[in-house]
Amino acid sequence: MISPLAARRAARPLLRGLSLAALAVLLGACNQTFAPPEANLAAAPPPQYAAMSNEKFDVPAVEADTVSSRYLKQRVSYATDQQPGTVVIDPGAKFLYLVMEGGYAMRYGIGVGREGFGWSGTAEIRRKASWPTWTPPAPMIKRQPELEPYRRGMKPGIDNPLGARALYLYQDGKDTLYRIHGTNDPGSIGSNVSSGCVRLINQDVIDLFNRLPVGTKVVVLPDRKPGAPTVRLDPAALPDTPAQERQS
Repeated sequence: MISPLAARRAARPLLRGLSLAALAVLLGACNQTFAPPEANLAAAPPPQYAAMSNEKFDVPAVEADTVSSRYLKQRVSYATDQQPGTVVIDPGAKFLYLVMEGGYAMRYGIGVGREGFGWSGTAEIRRKASWPTWTPPAPMIKRQPELEPYRRGMKPGIDNPLGARALYLYQDGKDTLYRIHGTNDPGSIGSNVSSGCVRLINQDVIDLFNRLPVGTKVVVLPDRKPGAPTVRLDPAALPDTPAQERQS
């Protein structure tokens, strides 16, 4: 017959093993409870255009998927008889091309007027403005009376409809009243939304502004016609264009 004292001594290893097993289960449960969800570990997609803090007014980033990758700035192959340095605007395709050497062009996505671009032909950049004042024309104020406070002009800023830069187009020595300018609505690129001017993402219009001198020739195409030049991406894509966005 086993004494009570001997029975207790024999049971101690078993109890110790059970206690350690229970502790392991509890710790495992804690680890499962506080493990971060897998979704939180996924990296956020990078913005399409980084924010710019070195401007007079901070230019916010253009977040991922705001603009179709088709309309992001990219270097493309472009067949044209226009000289390098010329700007070609294709309002039907919603593209602006800056003709470059060797059969290439820098292509920018644009937004144009709701009824399409109001004129075509050849113009010239006669004036450039950084963070311009916007003055709505009288006919626009008549259509939109809420613009009356800006009859004498809206101060520059990120909310200004002209955005960070404006290039003023003249034809036959006269102001056409059309502008190439920035926008505070990057999601409008690729659409017919403005009152007739050509709008670009603020980051793009700053880049274009820095490339173009006063006197630059601007050719505005009347429409997207059959037989227009075939455009393909340059394999040597720009270093500031992410690889996943290098598609036409």
